[in-house]
Amino acid sequence: MASIDDIIRREVNPFDPTTFKPGNFWREKQDAKLTVDSIHQEAIAEIEELLDLIAKDHRSRTVLLTGDTGSGKSYLLGRLKRAFNRKAFFAYIGPWPNNDYIRRHILRYTVDSLMQVPEGQKDSQLMLWLKSLSAFTKRSLKQRIFDESVWQLLRSNRQKFIRHLKDSYKEAGIYNADSFFGVLYDLTDPELYPLACEWLRGDDLSEESLQELKVRRSIETEEAAWETLSNLGRISTETQPIVLCFDNTETGMNSEGDFNPQPFFNVNTTIHNDGLKNFLIVISFLTDGWKRVIDRIQMSDKAGIHQEVHLKRINLDQAEALWAFRLKLLHSQAKPQPTSSIFPLTRQALEIKFPGGKTDPRNTLILGGHLFDKYKKSIIATSDKDDERDEGNNANNGNDPNDKVLAAFKLIWQDEYKKAQIKIIKISLLAAPELIRMLAEALAALQFQGIKPKLLSGKYSGHSLSYENPNQQKRVGIVWTEDPSMTSFVHIMNACQKVIQQNACENLHLIRGVTVGNGKLAGYQIYKQIFTGSQHHHIKPTLSSVHYLAAYHSLVNSALANELVVAGKPVSLKELEDLIRNAEILNNCILLQGLGIVRKADIPTDNGDFKEVREFLLNVVKTQGYLSKNTLNENAVRKFSEVNQTQVEQLIQQLIKENKIQLVNPKDPPKDHLVCFVPQV
Repeated sequence: MASIDDIIRREVNPFDPTTFKPGNFWREKQDAKLTVDSIHQEAIAEIEELLDLIAKDHRSRTVLLTGDTGSGKSYLLGRLKRAFNRKAFFAYIGPWPNNDYIRRHILRYTVDSLMQVPEGQKDSQLMLWLKSLSAFTKRSLKQRIFDESVWQLLRSNRQKFIRHLKDSYKEAGIYNADSFFGVLYDLTDPELYPLACEWLRGDDLSEESLQELKVRRSIETEEAAWETLSNLGRISTETQPIVLCFDNTETGMNSEGDFNPQPFFNVNTTIHNDGLKNFLIVISFLTDGWKRVIDRIQMSDKAGIHQEVHLKRINLDQAEALWAFRLKLLHSQAKPQPTSSIFPLTRQALEIKFPGGKTDPRNTLILGGHLFDKYKKSIIATSDKDDERDEGNNANNGNDPNDKVLAAFKLIWQDEYKKAQIKIIKISLLAAPELIRMLAEALAALQFQGIKPKLLSGKYSGHSLSYENPNQQKRVGIVWTEDPSMTSFVHIMNACQKVIQQNACENLHLIRGVTVGNGKLAGYQIYKQIFTGSQHHHIKPTLSSVHYLAAYHSLVNSALANELVVAGKPVSLKELEDLIRNAEILNNCILLQGLGIVRKADIPTDNGDFKEVREFLLNVVKTQGYLSKNTLNENAVRKFSEVNQTQVEQLIQQLIKENKIQLVNPKDPPKDHLVCFVPQV
């Protein structure tokens, strides 16, 4: 086995910056092995106590979770889900695009989360919830047991199923009962399950899909969305609680791009005033952000917060334990074993950096990463001084710090983009207001001016925006709709026609990937009048373009919540916008190219395939300084399922031949080869 110094020299920094940016706990897996149980244990115990109370009396409650920047609020939500998913259903609800859409946003995110399968289960949360309804269980003094025979009998007959639920919950005041219970019945049919989920989450379905579900209309309004969400509470009187986790709440926007907390807290109060059962609402807020908005919230809405749980700063023993978890894997490979569980770091470094004896998880990890890099450089500088090593050291020492920051950002970007690819398998998974907000964020990053929401008026205003074209001094309008409903489409086309008649913009772009209908439909006829042979254009978006917008949107939310860290430094929204422009990443977004917002990135073409893998290899070497060629290979194979070790080795050899990276010790056996970055003159 190698010495600990040899292992540090060849391995990547275990304080990976991408782990500082947690998000949707259903999409981004948290490593429980890196959790120090004592950190925030009091907060977890307080929330568990509330959860247990709800399980007993089924009365909904709200807890306000506050903490300073870097305290780990988002990570704590994931810990709650991991710890208590066995006794509650969990929904992650991220920031909403505007307050006009907040209730539909909550419904969509709730159903999306309920569609997830908990660890150790075969069924989704949604199906586990459905089977746990009192209408399908036997009652006993000690426990309620799912009655398989009742379930199977009702599954065989749609009308009996609906009638049974209506009889079971006739006192509950169910909204749109026949349609709602009919869609719950369709959840039991594997072929109709996806379509039933789309209806429940508020997708504006096509007329054919509505007929298939035997319902008359989609959930199209804030009121309908709220009543549908309320139905879940009205019939959940004896099920496990549903925990609604609102993350980064302060980054939710109104239509003008400012945070207005009142509409959100109106929603929270309504849950309690309407007597909806079995909800635990967890609202995550930055401490400073909460102090800024608390006076803007009505007293009656403040009363809807039953408990405030504040994340305290951690002590140095806990900080040391965090370091030990991160370094454990490296230590396990060393012989002899380091005498300290945090080597090459020291307790003294914590005491010097945090003389008050208190810190937070993020700053602890940032410090650990900085000190690890510093130690690694010191042992490389004092290693054997043969010619090859000297040449490599000189090359690395000339590395521009700004180049390293950009490389670190590109690694974070690749990680975020891959998450978007996994999460978003079709454009319709995102609502039009979300897509419009993402597009507005990209426009702002690219320094376009005069960005205004709601170009259209009326019901579909959230589907649109406008901005100033800096080159032509013209106002450009964008309407984005992926709703398959032709009824909705004709209304949107009418709204577009009105915008043109009012000269609200010189150029109008319709973004739509799904069908625009045929010549028999009124919506199609208006569409042809507007977008054929005129200065107005129809653009079909690619799924990859949406991945670009969604990945950047996620980074924007993190920056607004002060949770984005690049190269060991927290990054503001302005700094993020600078980084995304300097990296020219959005220049590769086909939709933005089609809109004339960007030109294709002027980046030299790489030789061969796997350009994304090549860029990853190069950026890892830039950020790590020195590392083992084998370690670099293994990291790439873990990151990209489309390549194997032989292919990655070929890519590394290409980069060496192109003098982009360099072998530090070519005379050593191949298994011991180290590589470093060669700055480009």
